[in-house]
Amino acid sequence: MDQVEVLLIGGRAGVGKTTVAWEVSARLRAARVAHAVIDGDFMGAVHPAPPDDAHRAGITARNLAAVWGNYAELGYRRLVYTNTVSVLDEATPLFRRALGEDARFLRVLLTATDETAEQRLTGRELGSELAHEVRGSARKARLLDERAPADVLRVATDGRTVIAIAAELVAATGWGVDGAASNGG
Repeated sequence: MDQVEVLLIGGRAGVGKTTVAWEVSARLRAARVAHAVIDGDFMGAVHPAPPDDAHRAGITARNLAAVWGNYAELGYRRLVYTNTVSVLDEATPLFRRALGEDARFLRVLLTATDETAEQRLTGRELGSELAHEVRGSARKARLLDERAPADVLRVATDGRTVIAIAAELVAATGWGVDGAASNGG
């Protein structure tokens, strides 16, 4: 397999991107499908942003290219990547620069109601950022709903298990995982 294939998982804070990505990885490991997982939130986690890098896109692209370069050198061609806005069209150039012009993408937008997201964030945010995260999550949900392209697969997470959501995403990738490698859902 020479072509890079990427499962981009986007969505508001509290929707379950990271948790779902790790369950996707567990399913792929069980089926012995080689892959890497990158949480995009860590690719630009610097303060302050570098000069002339207002939205941290430059440092994110550099870090993603460096990390992916290490994986690619070892032969990996499949990537599970999570980040809030990774599914938007404006993110595509960043991924093409970092992963190669011929990379193939499956973009998935996880969705959840305000109530579900706030409940999850309340359980997760133990420091001083809860109110900020809840407000930002609602704002990003509106932005993603308005700007996510029509070809983005939208997957609701409300009232569903992580196992069921991950099974849906893995099936959508076509990465050769069948139901035999799963634990139901």
